[in-house]
Amino acid sequence: MNIEDKLKLQKKERELRRRSRAKSVEDTWAGIDKEGDLSVKEKLEKLITLTGKRKEKPSPQKPFEPVPREPLSFFENPYPLQTKYGKNRIADGLSIKGEILCYLSKNEAFADLDLSTALFLDLETTGLAGGTGTVPFLVGLGYYRDDRFHVVQFFLGEMGEEERLIGELVRFFKEMDFQSVVTYNGKAFDLPLLETRFILHRERFALGELPHLDLLFSARSLWKHKHESCRLFHLAQQIVAADRAEDIPSAEIPFRYFDYLRSGDFSLIEPILYHNQEDILSLLGLMISAAKLFAEEEDMLAGEEFDALDMIGVGNVLESAGDKKKSMTFFERALSRDLPEEISVVIKWKLSMDFKRNRDWERAISLWQDLSSLDDRGREFTRPKMIQLSSYRELAMYYEHKAKKYDVAKKTSEEGLALSLNVSLGFQKDFEHRLERLNDKIRKEKSKGAKG
Repeated sequence: MNIEDKLKLQKKERELRRRSRAKSVEDTWAGIDKEGDLSVKEKLEKLITLTGKRKEKPSPQKPFEPVPREPLSFFENPYPLQTKYGKNRIADGLSIKGEILCYLSKNEAFADLDLSTALFLDLETTGLAGGTGTVPFLVGLGYYRDDRFHVVQFFLGEMGEEERLIGELVRFFKEMDFQSVVTYNGKAFDLPLLETRFILHRERFALGELPHLDLLFSARSLWKHKHESCRLFHLAQQIVAADRAEDIPSAEIPFRYFDYLRSGDFSLIEPILYHNQEDILSLLGLMISAAKLFAEEEDMLAGEEFDALDMIGVGNVLESAGDKKKSMTFFERALSRDLPEEISVVIKWKLSMDFKRNRDWERAISLWQDLSSLDDRGREFTRPKMIQLSSYRELAMYYEHKAKKYDVAKKTSEEGLALSLNVSLGFQKDFEHRLERLNDKIRKEKSKGAKG
């Protein structure tokens, strides 16, 4: 039987089954119809019962009713200037001078600016990796106006309203006429991401043209050697003494937002709003605490109540900003106090190289001799070990080229070579080459002496 015949047979069988069912219904209805005391509805219900399984009536489902929500929301919290955040008054931010802002930003454009016209910025986004697929759904902004520090937040309640969000931000930035931007890790994340969204919506990103102070870099210089973490949350607790709790992990924020988009449950967003506002206030508080170290630098150098590690931090920032002379003053002062050994080694090395640049050989040699005699137990492949080897090399170079004491230079190079074995191939080759040259010079010197 070919396929065409099979299809005809199947069609014929279906027709016979249909007629059989129809005949059965017809006969059943005839029997029911004889019961004249039944209504039409009762007869139909009895027909269904007798001729086949009655279909279950689906239970009514409650239709989904999304919680009403705003496509774009705006929140504002103004704080009087006398309000304290941690140990700092909010008003203290207005007294930070442009010179200090230059140090913290490494940008001379801040010389004639202060924080009264600055914008503090922090974003919460749909992802932490950045890129064109990442959307800032919460834009937190802080600024001084009318004897208040305002924290305002633009919240994107519907992803499709991003163009409207960008338009509102364009108008806001234009009206407020900010002169600078302050962030924490904003150079790597917040500003590039926001600029990308502006470009995608064909809007000019005015903030990208302003002087930018990313406090993360200076915070690391100031406190990395003193605290295990330089996260904004951690430093706000340790430096600013802010009474803030670990409200919500940053990695959880995107998931909460997507859950909100599905459910409309705004309670998912409330902790994010709090977290964002605390980050802006923490950024301001940390700026004030950092600036105070510089504002009180004379007291720091003269008094005994300041932490030596704070002096190191200020020196690091000054050095990074290019003020070598002032940074070395802080390092020397800190070195006169008790410092952890590893930090002391690094500071001595920095000072020795500064003395070398200024041809202050006596003080430079004193520090190199101190560093070369470090106890090297357990220091393999660590920075102190490299500094120790560098000190041997500096001493060898000085005795060879400046003092012309070839025997002393040779002895120093031999000690350096012994220390470099199985530690640094670069230093090993340097000392080997140096010894070859020194042996040559010593032979020539002896030969001249013999002839004389």
